[in-house]
Amino acid sequence: MARITRSNGERTAAAIRQAALRLIHQQGFAAMNLRELAAAVGISPASLYNHMTTKQSLLFDLMLEHMTALLEQTDAALAAAGPEPLARLEAFIAHHVLYHLERKREVYIANFELRALDPPNAARIITMRHDYEARLIGLLEEGAAAGLLNLGDARISAYAMLAMLTGVCTWYRADGRLQPAELVALHTRLALEGVRRRG
Repeated sequence: MARITRSNGERTAAAIRQAALRLIHQQGFAAMNLRELAAAVGISPASLYNHMTTKQSLLFDLMLEHMTALLEQTDAALAAAGPEPLARLEAFIAHHVLYHLERKREVYIANFELRALDPPNAARIITMRHDYEARLIGLLEEGAAAGLLNLGDARISAYAMLAMLTGVCTWYRADGRLQPAELVALHTRLALEGVRRRG
């Protein structure tokens, strides 16, 4: 068999990731078999191992890629928002909603297949999730310290907010009646009304 060139190798690796996301999202990680994955990409099962070491490593890589992108893009959105606490909180909300609309499969897998990871891999992803949650907790605490927000408990408020904002990816359809910008505006209003200081 001819050696895969770098460009072809990168395209094949990307195709494997996309097919894996689709299959895991449709049928679950445990039910997905590598023969089916190879067939979806159009390569032999043995060729999969040119791009991954194990099925477990594939799942971990998908989750790691998702969490890395989420953290990096969130930090960029916060940096662009400037120093004002409410502007930063609104930037977090907007980015979270849009990211979760655009990456429904990745989000679903990261949330529901964490149990399928080996303990060391799961621990790394959980640490990254805690880092993400800490960003929102910090934003809420900044807003409360500035007298803009009324929080009973910043951590619980953050968890409740994340549950609401993340839920959008379970029901959103691209052909639905509301556009992403409208969903961002609606979720921003709902999230901030729950924590904004009155009067």
